[in-house]
Amino acid sequence: MSTAPALRLSGSATIGGVPIFGTLTLDAPAGEWICLLGPSGVGKSTLLRLLGGIGDEVAFDGIAAADDGAPLDGRIALMAQGDLLMPWLDAVRNVTLGARLRGDAGRRDRARALLERVGLGAHADKRPHALSGGQRQRVALARTLMEDRPVVLLDEPFSALDARARAQMQDLAAELLAGRTVVHVTHDAAEAARLGHHVLLMTRAGITAEAPPDTPTPRPFDAPDTLAFQGRLLRLLMEAQ
Repeated sequence: MSTAPALRLSGSATIGGVPIFGTLTLDAPAGEWICLLGPSGVGKSTLLRLLGGIGDEVAFDGIAAADDGAPLDGRIALMAQGDLLMPWLDAVRNVTLGARLRGDAGRRDRARALLERVGLGAHADKRPHALSGGQRQRVALARTLMEDRPVVLLDEPFSALDARARAQMQDLAAELLAGRTVVHVTHDAAEAARLGHHVLLMTRAGITAEAPPDTPTPRPFDAPDTLAFQGRLLRLLMEAQ
């Protein structure tokens, strides 16, 4: 993995002439975890697609760039809300899918090592139908790690999991993505309170920073300062337009 850059996105976006968000600025410090929280429909996922270079349907007036001046293309991995596993492939071949599509077929040993790291070493030869929802998301995380990119974009990847599996995935992702620049779109105030080195609240008025507790991440879900911050974020969400 190359050195993780800081990111900046600044500008406004429309789709088919319809405004998605007005002029705003998002700054993501290098090597840190940024949670982008906000109500539905304000353009969080659109912003993520613009950073990832996959927002072809979006008319964007502004900049989306890394602070080192190098192109973002080829330095970003995306983990989506769905696991997007191919049902006819086993876990190993799902993890190596991106590499194989790029013509690199000799990475099965690394894929197995990554599946071991996410706790699925004994399930490497299973297809998705034989895995639980939490296990499937672990395969998706291993596939993200396989890409070995310094910037990782997360679009609500844990939202479909039950509370226990979601907390486990938060802990695992925080450990394995440490040192990368992570921009994480979430609707979950508790998740943002646990994971964010920086927490940004996006509303139709723009983006504001909300200072999280000055404690290591992932923060204990039952710590008083975590719960207090979660409550404050939830109040802000309830008031958001």
